Amino acid sequence: MVKNAIALTDSTLETALKHYFGYDAFRPGQRQIIEQALQGQDQLIIMPTGGGKSLCFQLPALLLPGVMVIVSPLIALMQDQVTALQDNGIGATFLNSTITVIEAHRRESLLLQGQIKLLYVAPERLLTTSFLAFLKTLDQKVGIAGFAIDEAHCVSEWGHDFRPDYRQLNHLKIDFPQVPTMALTATATPRVREDIIQQLQLNHPLVHLASFNRPNLFYEVYPDHSHRFSQLLKIIENNPGAGIIYCLSRKKVDEIAAKLQQHQIKALPYHAGMTDEERTENQTRFIRDDVSIMVATVAFGMGINKPDVRFVVHYSLPKTLEGYYQESGRAGRDGEAAYCALFLNYGDIKTVEYFIDQKEDPQEQRLARQQLHQVIEYGEAMECRRTVQLSYFGEFFAGNCGQCDNCLASHPQEDWTVEAMKFLSCVARCQQRYGMIYIIEVLRGSQNAKIFERQHHQLSTYGIGKDKTLEEWKNLGRSLIKQGLLDHSNDGYGVLKLNERSWEVMRQQRPVYLRQKKVAKREKRNLNVAIEAEYRYDQLRRCRKQMADQQNIPPYMIVSDSTLRLMAQQNPQSLDALRRISGIGDYKLQRYGLAFLEVLKST
Repeated sequence: MVKNAIALTDSTLETALKHYFGYDAFRPGQRQIIEQALQGQDQLIIMPTGGGKSLCFQLPALLLPGVMVIVSPLIALMQDQVTALQDNGIGATFLNSTITVIEAHRRESLLLQGQIKLLYVAPERLLTTSFLAFLKTLDQKVGIAGFAIDEAHCVSEWGHDFRPDYRQLNHLKIDFPQVPTMALTATATPRVREDIIQQLQLNHPLVHLASFNRPNLFYEVYPDHSHRFSQLLKIIENNPGAGIIYCLSRKKVDEIAAKLQQHQIKALPYHAGMTDEERTENQTRFIRDDVSIMVATVAFGMGINKPDVRFVVHYSLPKTLEGYYQESGRAGRDGEAAYCALFLNYGDIKTVEYFIDQKEDPQEQRLARQQLHQVIEYGEAMECRRTVQLSYFGEFFAGNCGQCDNCLASHPQEDWTVEAMKFLSCVARCQQRYGMIYIIEVLRGSQNAKIFERQHHQLSTYGIGKDKTLEEWKNLGRSLIKQGLLDHSNDGYGVLKLNERSWEVMRQQRPVYLRQKKVAKREKRNLNVAIEAEYRYDQLRRCRKQMADQQNIPPYMIVSDSTLRLMAQQNPQSLDALRRISGIGDYKLQRYGLAFLEVLKST
């Protein structure tokens, strides 16, 4: 029997979900993950930002005996989650460098007394000899329900945020072989997934791969032009609410924040050139809705659990497509409509290339340049934005999402199935060992000496593509990759590989269409679901802000915007009716119910 495995009745989980967190139903995948956690199964969970990863270990922690130990590299995130859990009446704490030795001992004492159910800890502290000894004592006296490794991509050198300390977390399996481990991350390519399993020594883990698609996000790319700031002002006007604006440099952050302030917009800067106190102050004011916009370098946002960000703008070019997905994904974590914009500014390429040139390893430089190229291709793409994004993570998306600028624009399409068959056939005949340019050279009958050395001039595909230009073939090759009809390696060389859909094209079972140049740009419209304008909703927000300020916590920790909207729409007039609102659990009802009812009855 696996340690801590428990039996469930059909209604146990839903009852606990409503009692502790106020929700009537699980999000996709959550119930299965929680069931396996309760049976002591090791798991690797890849679930996009806003998908509900935290609940996957928080609810099992409350149902299992012992303490759930959550490893997180992000101090801001662990403090945020602990505060939210405590505001829900749940015993939770963290141990990190922000507290004194005396306070750490006090919290350890509470853990050994069984008064804490969730312990958040940084990997640096976890791996010390003294803390591992404390965990063994905790396991003996109270029990350890499981280990949850958050931001698990940090364990992989192939991930976008590699942390060397994470490589040492395999000690947990050595020292606590019977304790189940749950690794969680928002993004992980197939290579990173394999590395996580290997490095953490997960025991036959169940892998839960949720779709990377965030259907509530609208994606738009603005072409390179000299009116970026004017366009930014329009975006802010069209998307009321909290927003994040990302810039590459500290100088640009300060410049944009100052300009916004001159336009009477409540905006603050955030970058590494500021003092810790300044950054903390600005971040706190943003989270607590004292200001609406944060202008920042990409250092901002990691571990910031603000669910009601209504838009994210990349004013500067992001360095990687994975980074862009992560950063833009900080919008709409509450599931409500949100807007993501990217300014395709070619002037930023030199800045990014400067950072790349600072890398000492030639292989790292090659990979970084390939990643930058992928960002530019995303910006220039005429395919559905989701098709391009999701194909990066190995997920096939058919396109036409209706939630991006390309899908709403007018694009004439041409049938390129015959050309695609030629291209893919050439990849096959070259034994899937070369990159795109080499394949195109073969197709166009190049006199390159290497082609003759390898005798590829004798292939049936040699020279059959002379009727198309180099750029036309490159456009086709890129589109095949973006549409998931062709794979390529991510090692910096871009070797082309066929997949099952490639063979479907070659067997004439799947047509290939290419979008041509845009002929009509859609009219700009407000892509957000407008914030409720009713007087009742406004008064509920004011009430929530007052209660949050009194407790020195962010307003969203009281209840979410969506819960307030439901209150305003349904107008419950009793505690029993209020409890039926999604997001109102027993503890929230007891603590805040009467205050909300007073507002509802008076409006």
